[in-house]
Amino acid sequence: MNATNTKKLTLYALTWPIFIELLLHMLMGNADTLMLSQYSDKSVAAVGVTNQILSVIIVMFGFVAQGAAILIAQNLGAKKPRAAGKIAIMSISLNLLFSLTLSAALFVWAVPILNLMDLPLEIMGEATTYIQIVGGLIFVQALIMTTGAILRSYGHTKDTMTVTIVMNILNVIGNFFVIFGPFGFPVLGVAGVAYSTVISRLLGFIALIFLLIKRSQGQLDYKSLFRYRKEYLKKILQIGVPSAGEQLSYNASQMVITYFVAQLGTIAITTKVYAQNIMMFIFLFSIAIGQGTQIIIGHMIGAGKSDEAYERGLKSLRISLIVSLSMAGLVFVFSKPLLGIFTDDLSIIKLGALLLFMTIILEPGRAFNLVMINSLRAAGDVKFPVYIGIIVMWGVGVTTAWFFAIYLGLGLTGIWISFICDEWLRGIFMVRRWKQRNWASMSFVEQEKV
Repeated sequence: MNATNTKKLTLYALTWPIFIELLLHMLMGNADTLMLSQYSDKSVAAVGVTNQILSVIIVMFGFVAQGAAILIAQNLGAKKPRAAGKIAIMSISLNLLFSLTLSAALFVWAVPILNLMDLPLEIMGEATTYIQIVGGLIFVQALIMTTGAILRSYGHTKDTMTVTIVMNILNVIGNFFVIFGPFGFPVLGVAGVAYSTVISRLLGFIALIFLLIKRSQGQLDYKSLFRYRKEYLKKILQIGVPSAGEQLSYNASQMVITYFVAQLGTIAITTKVYAQNIMMFIFLFSIAIGQGTQIIIGHMIGAGKSDEAYERGLKSLRISLIVSLSMAGLVFVFSKPLLGIFTDDLSIIKLGALLLFMTIILEPGRAFNLVMINSLRAAGDVKFPVYIGIIVMWGVGVTTAWFFAIYLGLGLTGIWISFICDEWLRGIFMVRRWKQRNWASMSFVEQEKV
């Protein structure tokens, strides 16, 4: 892997493969939902709630991938490829050890964890099956995240995109066999979908490791699999723990909100799952722009180009705001046909269409967070988003969700009001922080002296 020159890293060149990769990741989840909807709406609810729990777990081992990605990008920008190679291998080893522990915990304590969500008894059995299979092997996803983050930091976003395409195809094929049972294949329902997800992920990880070795060109230090350098470990934790802390706080708050939704019944859970699956295609653009911007700004900060980094962050934000608002409007126009893909229940379609209308207000606020938080992290300002996130997500997001949805009885409409309040308030704080430029002196590497 040659250290990528910052000038060669354009937002478009990095972002379109990231966009395709993210799109296919979401299609993998939507394929589960869409294909299961032909099997049972209750199965959709079981998998939807369980994936909410698994998303929190993924964030918990995502801190290593996040910390490594930013540290590698800054070292490459500072023209220190050997240091970047050591960090890459060490991060894979570290995340394997950590994620194996979490996988074992999910398998052993699946039922107590699900009981915390107060699920209806009618979906408890399928939810338990899914979390034990997918959660018990969730360490594979940790390795995919880490290896993919390394490849992207070097600028090889097309590699991770290609692997995701193959994973998605394999998952859909697997789902087809276990749900519809062609050629006499046994119909396995939720358990089959879980096995299909795990197998496709395992094959994807093998492909990513092969590509990492192929692209490395001898710059990876395999001794770092067993020997951790204290200075690198400390920096990964300094970046990764706060970065994951913000995302963990978000996912944990969403779990509490899902608990409120569970009290509204199975129809409310199912409507939320369908609406959010469609919404993913709206904020997908902002996620891709945010991740591409993070790579570029990481290289710029490593190279000491803080003025260019500042302008890059704001330009990316403007692009993201325009795209997210346009996509939200377009999705609302076609909201009923889109919801009709998943269900023919008119009550779900009507309520889901209202939620997608409210999403027009929600998504621009989310764009502020997705782009600005990634920019701040890439520059080394990793603590501020956590502090603001914890205060606003819990002080505003969760409390307003309970107030509007449960206390005032507005149901899912109240939940969406809380989403709007949370995203916009955090977004305003993040863009103000970026304009203050406190991050300009927070780089984790020193530039090479000329």
